[in-house]
Amino acid sequence: MSSAITTCEHPNPLQRGDGVLSSHEGDQGRKKDGQLKSPSRSHLAYGILDSPPWYLCIFLGIQHFLTALGGLVAVPLILAKDLCLQHDPLTQSYLISTIFFVSGICTLLQVFLGIRLPILQGGTFAFLGPSLAMLSLPTWKCPAWTLNASQVNTSSPEFTEEWQKRIRELQGAVMVASCVQMLVGFSGLIGFLMRFIGPLTIAPTISLMALPLFDSAGDDAGTHWGIAATTIFLIVLFSQYLKNIAVPVPVYGREKKSHASKFYLFQIFPVLLGLCISWLLCFVLTVSDALPSAPTAYGYLARTDTKGNVLSQAPWFRFPYPGQWGLPTVSLAGVFGIIAAVISSMVESIGDYHACARLVGAPPPPKHAINRGIGIEGLGCLLAGAWGTGNGTTSYSENVGALGITRVGSRVVIVAAGCVLLLMGIFGKIGAAFATIPTPVIGGMFLVMFGVITAVGISNLQYVDLNSPRNLFIFGFSIFCGLAIPNWVNKNPERLHTGILQLDQVIQVLLTTGMFVGGFLGFLLDNTIPGSLEERGLLAWSQVQEESEETTKALEVYGLPWGIGTRFCTSSCAQYLPFWPKEGEVGVRDLSLCPWDSEEGPRRATDTRM
Repeated sequence: MSSAITTCEHPNPLQRGDGVLSSHEGDQGRKKDGQLKSPSRSHLAYGILDSPPWYLCIFLGIQHFLTALGGLVAVPLILAKDLCLQHDPLTQSYLISTIFFVSGICTLLQVFLGIRLPILQGGTFAFLGPSLAMLSLPTWKCPAWTLNASQVNTSSPEFTEEWQKRIRELQGAVMVASCVQMLVGFSGLIGFLMRFIGPLTIAPTISLMALPLFDSAGDDAGTHWGIAATTIFLIVLFSQYLKNIAVPVPVYGREKKSHASKFYLFQIFPVLLGLCISWLLCFVLTVSDALPSAPTAYGYLARTDTKGNVLSQAPWFRFPYPGQWGLPTVSLAGVFGIIAAVISSMVESIGDYHACARLVGAPPPPKHAINRGIGIEGLGCLLAGAWGTGNGTTSYSENVGALGITRVGSRVVIVAAGCVLLLMGIFGKIGAAFATIPTPVIGGMFLVMFGVITAVGISNLQYVDLNSPRNLFIFGFSIFCGLAIPNWVNKNPERLHTGILQLDQVIQVLLTTGMFVGGFLGFLLDNTIPGSLEERGLLAWSQVQEESEETTKALEVYGLPWGIGTRFCTSSCAQYLPFWPKEGEVGVRDLSLCPWDSEEGPRRATDTRM
């Protein structure tokens, strides 16, 4: 059995006739009978099965890395304080490099063996809530001397053990919880669970990922509100007001040679541009001594020389490896908290799968692909725990949105992005550079990002009847309790006393994790208070989750690579595995790099180009 690979001239290349590199609403599909259609493949520069030129893959792979950069860097920086690392930027740079490296591995696993859609994998905010709740237990609170920069000797064995024992505890909890995610994914249980999890469970869960972090973000921004406000202003300016402004860029083509084209720079890199400009402003203010030099003065943390020695201390190359912080430890409280985060992450990822499939013109993912994708995400969390990122991995919604902007849905580009992440994780100076970002710049970025995450959670309510008092009560009550109960427990931890220490810790971690409290109440009330399927949003939700009818095309996109299941591992027993493509569903045809439909007729063969 052989397959021919042909290329053909694209009827609608990435560069439009007017020389604009972009995508607009018309490319995202049009409404028909109230449902949003997948965009036609003729509106894509490259479809999911296409292979763009190597130089374009590298460029777009770097772009995906930069799009995910804010979220990737944010996770270790948020954890640093509770890991007693706020005065050790060098170790923070090691954590950043590690999360880059592991995200690259998980991205490649997901593209080749998981859902097989062009989705980037990276650290998740869902794990931050339970992680911070666990680290706030009396056992894991940082000693007072680690909060004083003058008393911290970052090279001393005592200090090293203080932060490493905390991250080892996180590692163990993430690794055990990841086994639950793999079980749910590879066993097909996720399909059963989704029958009971609707928008009224997901909305408070995702919203409460970020809402409890306002205190941390406010503290960072408060170190210099002027710099933080500048960062916020720039990000909002680029992402909301200038997003439709095209910037001329030089382009070289075979026909037009060197010429100017238009690129929507502000739409694609708003966070990165805002961060870099604020960083540069802090540098100018530092050089001109406009910022105070006394460590206790207001605005000192906006200086760029407070962490200047990190770049000189960081190695040029550093290879992260499993167990680099020591042997992971496990506690019951941490495991239960992270399991709550895993459930939230799984639900969010399923939504990302369907959104990604629609944007790249692929059929909705079938059940076996979703099961495999969730299982591979669990494997990614296991690897993240083994390497010691202090976090797990999940699908990145920001990068799904970038697919619609670039109109390039090829998974080869995401493979390139995974390789870029691996290289950035090995190149130690990159992580060190991001560890030197001034604190108020980080705070401003966090305030914007956490606001967006909260809004994403609330947007799930579009599927429910918002005129229903039942739905308004469930959402409002879940959100309020998700804020009030953790606040009370944090102030009165001694009131939770059962006489069993491990049980006390489990209860405290769960009740101080806002997204667990809100999500659990939303789940309980939504499934017990009477309401129609349409009122609860389950009808619209099921239509989003429905399985593809285009069996041949679906198996071509979501089938396993390298002939697995068709030429190798074709045992009849494998067909009963929930994550295995079903026998007889795969159509055999030539692999064409032409992204238009076959009924449009053959086009002139030529080299694939931009």
